[in-house]
Amino acid sequence: MSPTAVHTAPVDAAPVDGAPAHTAPAHTAPIHTAPIHVDAAPESEDFAIPAEGLTDGERLRALDRMDGYLTRKRRHLVGYQATQELAGSALDLARFMLSNINNLGDPFQSGGYKPNTKVVERAVLDYYARLWHAGRPYDPADPESYWGYMLSMGSTEGNMYALWNARDYLTRPGAPRPVAFYSEDTHYSFAKAVRVLGVDTFHAVGTADYPGECPLGGDWPAEVPSLPGPSGHSWDGPGAVDVDALAVLVEFFAAKGHPVFVNFNLGSTFKGAHDDVRGACERLLPVFERHGLLPSAGSGEHRGFWIHVDGALGAGYAPFLRMAADDPAAYGWSPEPAATVPEFDFGLTLPSRASGDVDPVASIAMSGHKWAGVPWPCGVFMTKAKYQLDPPTQPEYIGAPDSTFAGSRNGLSPLVLWDHLSRHSYRDQVDRIRRSQELAGYLERRLHELEQETGAELWPARTPGAITVRFRKPGADLVAKWSLSCENVLTTPGDPASLRGYAHVFLMPSVDRAKLDALLTDLAQDPVIRTTPA
Repeated sequence: MSPTAVHTAPVDAAPVDGAPAHTAPAHTAPIHTAPIHVDAAPESEDFAIPAEGLTDGERLRALDRMDGYLTRKRRHLVGYQATQELAGSALDLARFMLSNINNLGDPFQSGGYKPNTKVVERAVLDYYARLWHAGRPYDPADPESYWGYMLSMGSTEGNMYALWNARDYLTRPGAPRPVAFYSEDTHYSFAKAVRVLGVDTFHAVGTADYPGECPLGGDWPAEVPSLPGPSGHSWDGPGAVDVDALAVLVEFFAAKGHPVFVNFNLGSTFKGAHDDVRGACERLLPVFERHGLLPSAGSGEHRGFWIHVDGALGAGYAPFLRMAADDPAAYGWSPEPAATVPEFDFGLTLPSRASGDVDPVASIAMSGHKWAGVPWPCGVFMTKAKYQLDPPTQPEYIGAPDSTFAGSRNGLSPLVLWDHLSRHSYRDQVDRIRRSQELAGYLERRLHELEQETGAELWPARTPGAITVRFRKPGADLVAKWSLSCENVLTTPGDPASLRGYAHVFLMPSVDRAKLDALLTDLAQDPVIRTTPA
């Protein structure tokens, strides 16, 4: 058999991305006009596999086409929470593609499948356990030790596992069923998870069992309202949960004996908002105590609530924002006050009369392909041993408890995430989030200037402290070229004529000022942007 050919000349290839972004000079770049080019995606026919297979030339041409396309799209991707800083890991870790690595079963037991990277997985978990104040590594005899694993999907899997864990933890024979609460800016994975797991939302239970009794007035809302903006509605609000509305809703169901599951967002999907986890917990803890959801100290009883933090994006960088805010002299930078992230992790403790100090956060999920930058979906789920879900089965086949959501799990993900973390000191991570914050401010400012220069309506907006900026949705060509994520909102509830289309840019570490200036150039000439909206 002849050696495998190595092909290194992709069609329309660009220089490999992934080097740290360099900040351009502080002057404001002029807006130029230039043609907008949209790359054609590879077609199914390019990858059709005939019965006789493909020759090496045909196979490499197909791969070249995909490589060229992905290279161009990588250089323009600004609309999603996915960094493109990947070159270093690609060069160092390609050797592991020779092994079929499977982290089957619990990460704290090696199991029968020995080609695994569980020792690396545990190192990654220890890293985030320190950042999230989770305490000691897993010990089944120590209820305060942490337990977790690396997800084979992104935070959708982590959110689903948290909800599954909470459902089984909170369900008691003969007791009212648990009720889930999440805001209207929550990731759509929760709408899927409650359906898949058969968990009732407050909307479903309220509509079925308590019609006409919504304490907010009117019909039961589908989700907990988010904070309103200048319009008095949430469409132009910051995207964080309305803690007052949440407390009123939770009080209603807790008073009727329902156990409570609450999700908070740390970097919401579209607006990048951080829920005030500490402030909300301070409001909710007395509610739990009044209605018997907080057991007395030393009783050994399960508590009647579960608080989960969906930190898909924010849990990756929030600890470094807090480090800079707590010690600006050490890191040479102090985030704007609005950018300071509230306490959100296992280190958050609050006093109570019945139970002493309470640690309200039960679980956290984070995506590894977002802030850190693994080149495929993955993530981290973490909880405490005292809340851990018992495996539904104990298959001898895998040689380790089947305690994770998946059976087979990606053993490459821990290696890539470990490699990223080992390359970046805490100071480096602070610098990465500093650059993102500064670029978010730059883009917001330039969008306002572009409105003045062109007379176009762009509706630029940025939630304080977020690393995303939203603006008026441009034409389809620009949406495709820059991989923009878009969302339509009703500025007047119930009025279809008030529909507004928004796009947003996430200032991930792989985005630099040159990319933003190129995007602004395209926006300046976009025919949709230059059209006055109805």
